[in-house]
Amino acid sequence: MTPVVSLTDIEKSFGAVRAVDHLSLAVDAGEVVALLGPNGAGKTTTISILLGLLRADRGVTELWGGRPDAAVSQGRVGAMLQDGGLMPGVRIDELLRMLRASYPAPMSVERAMALAQLDGLGRRQVDRLSGGQTQRLRVACALIGDPDLLVLDEPTAAMDVEARRSFWNAMRDEAATGRTIVFSTHYLEEADTFADRIVVIGGGRVIADGSPTAIKSTIGTRVVRC
Repeated sequence: MTPVVSLTDIEKSFGAVRAVDHLSLAVDAGEVVALLGPNGAGKTTTISILLGLLRADRGVTELWGGRPDAAVSQGRVGAMLQDGGLMPGVRIDELLRMLRASYPAPMSVERAMALAQLDGLGRRQVDRLSGGQTQRLRVACALIGDPDLLVLDEPTAAMDVEARRSFWNAMRDEAATGRTIVFSTHYLEEADTFADRIVVIGGGRVIADGSPTAIKSTIGTRVVRC
């Protein structure tokens, strides 16, 4: 079966800084994969290359065996990026209806809002949202096209603990329908709890790749009682 995501020997530099260094990654349909690593590890650059927003200096990037921009133009990919801006002055429901009109087979505005925990906020202006609500709106924007692949860059930043847990429970339900989810995080607990597979990235390279249990088994643990 052709992987949904295939990155082969990817390299990307910004001047003298090597952000991604010979990175290879494959993601199959229906997987929930966490890209785990500290800030500056190369997670966001990898996601930008995966989406076709950045061109790698070398290597091959494919979605469903083809060019990323083709999959994006077909509405098969939804993405939430750290630096994604929102239109000031419009209401949440207006923004989602506008975005919905650009996709061939979108989900309803009501469902996108429910999945992103925005029920009852449809008439709220986007520039009057809290940090956590703004983050949830970005998730709704990524979901509105009903994509086969959902790519989330630090999706739960600014969410409180309960909102984070509810969000990932909803995402696991979505993955159970066959949707593929790739997300980046620096929360080890989040990756451990909600991902089928963890890819640890450091210095632009994959340094570990496996199930949460397999990843934890390679790390020495210490228990302190007091």
